[in-house]
Amino acid sequence: MDLSQYKKIHFAGIGGISMSGLSEILYNKNHEITGSDNSESEITKHLESIGIKVFIGQKAENVADDTDLFVYTAALKQDNPEIVEAKKKGIKIIDRAELLGSMMKYYTYPISVSGTHGKTTTSSMITEIFLKNDDNPAVTVGGILPSIGGNFRVGSNKYFVAESCEYCDSFLKFNPFSAVILNIEYDHADYFKSLEQLYTSFNIFAKKIPKNGFLVINSDIPQINKVLDNVSCKIIKYGTKNKDGWHAENIKFNNKGCGSYTAFLDDKKICGIELSVPGEYNVLNSLAAAALCFNHNIPVESITEGLKNFKGTNRRFEYKGSFNGVTVIDDYAHHPTEIKSTLSAAKAHDINKLWCVFQPHTFSRTKSLLNEFSEAFDCADIIILLDIYPAREKPDGTIHSKDLAELIKKQGKNVLYMDSFEKAQKYLISHCIPNDMLITMGAGDVYLVGENILSTLSTELRTI
Repeated sequence: MDLSQYKKIHFAGIGGISMSGLSEILYNKNHEITGSDNSESEITKHLESIGIKVFIGQKAENVADDTDLFVYTAALKQDNPEIVEAKKKGIKIIDRAELLGSMMKYYTYPISVSGTHGKTTTSSMITEIFLKNDDNPAVTVGGILPSIGGNFRVGSNKYFVAESCEYCDSFLKFNPFSAVILNIEYDHADYFKSLEQLYTSFNIFAKKIPKNGFLVINSDIPQINKVLDNVSCKIIKYGTKNKDGWHAENIKFNNKGCGSYTAFLDDKKICGIELSVPGEYNVLNSLAAAALCFNHNIPVESITEGLKNFKGTNRRFEYKGSFNGVTVIDDYAHHPTEIKSTLSAAKAHDINKLWCVFQPHTFSRTKSLLNEFSEAFDCADIIILLDIYPAREKPDGTIHSKDLAELIKKQGKNVLYMDSFEKAQKYLISHCIPNDMLITMGAGDVYLVGENILSTLSTELRTI
């Protein structure tokens, strides 16, 4: 689809992290943009401040007669009043993924970063490398990257770095020249009915890369051959299980859990890499970023300096502050593997007790991975479970956070269920002691627990 044919574009769900970025990129390419969202936010306020008209509340009258293109987020149902109105007016309707796929055609080297975990971090690492090399990349990622001042960057028409999610097969609408597949684990049970279906989708995604393009893929993926079946592009592997492809040797971690290592391609030393973000999983993420940029002919010096410059994105092991000598961290982890990795990275710090406040994300994910979740908190000393964040789902009465709490308790862990943020906050303030670390974890609004504690205590200090 040639987006230049569509002057006035309406975004239903414009307040989302991805939709807002795409809308602003197109606004900067001289499209007239309007949008709507259910509630006002800092994102919607920013969009309005630059000249984009944002309606709060989704209503039929928000869709103007002269709208050329209507874009909606996957979270919206087909009975949404704005979608119904757009259909009635005969406006062309596409979802966010199709828009992003069409936008990729404007760039010489569109890059898709996919996988169950690590997409935002790896996309951001790649961005830092391109920035260090003065390549002026266009970017859209699923988190706030401080070095670009948000979740997107307009950039030039050469490189376009796009975080590419598999949910609802969105990434199958993309048109990458090169791509990364970081890992494949069962998730999004409300769409994918089996792990086999997920592997099939990743195989279709890999086959979309042109013959003159390339795929960077984690060789540790259990059924990697299913992903690579009949893929015609160049394959570049990285991983930890063998010394073929890109791999790390001489891995060391400092007292903050940040890794350094020597990167090898087969038996050839490429460079030494020093990271400013913690965790063994970030060694793998950085290997993927290095391999991709190396194959885009980015100099080794820019790769090493870009990776060292990367200090993380918001909600990915983000330092929020401290109270009474307690360090407060927030992390987006919402899958068992992510939880294990993040808590392991936290435990590498020189701390007393590790507190984890976890908010499960969606009923379907919690139910389908219940046993895996129950085994994910080994590194935490004390776990506080909050109610499940529903996101796009409605409760059906078959799963509750109390069910997860019971299973974690059977693992011999110290776990508490609390039915409100307020109760959790009061408990944490009265029970955490100096040199403890408190990490709020989940893809919902659990970050407010840490922020509320810091804000409350800061306010109390100001009034003394």
